[in-house]
Amino acid sequence: MAVVGIGPGDAGSITPWASDVLAGAEVVFGYRTYLGLVGHLLAGKEVVPSGMREEVARAREAVARAAAGARVAVVSGGDPGVYGMAAPVLEAAAAAEVPATVVPGVTAATAAAALLGAPLGHDFAVVSLSDLLTPWSVIEKRLRAAVEADFVLVLYNPASSRRQDKWRRALVVIREGRPPETPVGIVWDAGREGERKVVCNLATAAEFPVDMRALVIIGNSQTYVANGAMITPRGYRW
Repeated sequence: MAVVGIGPGDAGSITPWASDVLAGAEVVFGYRTYLGLVGHLLAGKEVVPSGMREEVARAREAVARAAAGARVAVVSGGDPGVYGMAAPVLEAAAAAEVPATVVPGVTAATAAAALLGAPLGHDFAVVSLSDLLTPWSVIEKRLRAAVEADFVLVLYNPASSRRQDKWRRALVVIREGRPPETPVGIVWDAGREGERKVVCNLATAAEFPVDMRALVIIGNSQTYVANGAMITPRGYRW
């Protein structure tokens, strides 16, 4: 069986490897939205959709079908190893002693970064602001450590209808260690219909409504904006 990263959503970002694995699968599991993004590759296959917060059940059922002899693929948005389905599937597969392969995909972080310029040109840290599976105290501790270490910050799941306060609290933490002019890039629906972006700074970032479809990249002390693009220098001499 395989866990397949389908990238941010557009057909052009799905790798040939991912397409080949899906072509060879008999049964494809996944979150409904992600299955819809690759519907053109699933004709004639058994498709098993499920919803958010059903990841463990999805992984277990997929592994059970693979153990019974089916060629199974589990689709995951972006890269399956980055807040995706790779971990739960591999855990379930290990318990059942079923071989499993991870097929990488373009991450939301790199897709958004490309739209913004080159904000990830040097060391960066990725943090999810969702506290569904991680206590907010742990998230805040990680934010503070990343700010102190001067990492560029990539924020996944910055807010939802029930978590607008976490975005505001995260900005408070980050502003304690970064000046207000620090560049910030926000991308909504990277690689999908409705894609849009904005480049602002820490002083104005709160003015833009973020949600689960947004990804935020906050520069470090070296990040700057030139010709409309965020750039974090690697350190080359010019």
